[in-house]
Amino acid sequence: MKWTDSRDIAIELCEKFPEIDPKTVRFTDLHHWITELDEFDDEPNRSNEKILEAVILCWMDEMD
Repeated sequence: MKWTDSRDIAIELCEKFPEIDPKTVRFTDLHHWITELDEFDDEPNRSNEKILEAVILCWMDEMD
């Protein structure tokens, strides 16, 4: 997965952290969790606020 795979990242996070409300996650924690996913293989420093916001929105959508 790459940073641009917001939906796939969100699905993985939803499965790995089912008890977490994505609205309460700090970007620093989110960044760390994403880079630690087994399927993630992008450069850690390529993320930005817009990308992390997209992941949060997709994660919230997956929880519904």
